[in-house]
Amino acid sequence: MKFVEPAQPVAYEEKIKRSIFIATLEPCHNESEARDFLARVTSQYRDATHNCRAYIIGDVEYSSDDGEPSGTAGKPILNAIKRSGLVNVMVIVTRYFGGVKLGTRGLIEAYGGVAEKALTMAGRIEKIFTHPIEISLDYGAMGTISKLLEARGASDLIWEYGEGVNVRGNVPEDIFENFLRELEELKARKIIKGFEASGLA
Repeated sequence: MKFVEPAQPVAYEEKIKRSIFIATLEPCHNESEARDFLARVTSQYRDATHNCRAYIIGDVEYSSDDGEPSGTAGKPILNAIKRSGLVNVMVIVTRYFGGVKLGTRGLIEAYGGVAEKALTMAGRIEKIFTHPIEISLDYGAMGTISKLLEARGASDLIWEYGEGVNVRGNVPEDIFENFLRELEELKARKIIKGFEASGLA
């Protein structure tokens, strides 16, 4: 299975009826990253009238109007994210009030519009669902396991060396079950010492 994330962080600014709207976008892979991102943006724009936001991280959705009338800010930002098809992304739209009220429709269009422009500017990067894996082996098996991991499309490999060797990485979901069976066979043949696998990364 594949999913699409933003290719890069973005900041986009637009003036609408004397109010300044700044959409700041960043890839976020968990709620801790989202909180850190929000803290940085609210600190940068601490004198702003509102810092409204939304994110989709995995299958978790969140939005906040941050003091704007209910449904006029967070939800339009969230809807823009949904239309983009991106996941693991947070968009914060900062508003500096310019003295002219926009009304409900105007707010929805402003927040949703600047979020949409930021999402377009961020670009797209296609990724695949993976499972984390860790394998323990002796030095003599490194060549065999390295070739196997490369052939199976494993990514983000980290090799650790001590009395033996540990390698951690991520294996594509579509070959994961077959890969586990291969590792069981290698363990039975004592080519590797053992392995651990966990849920989707």
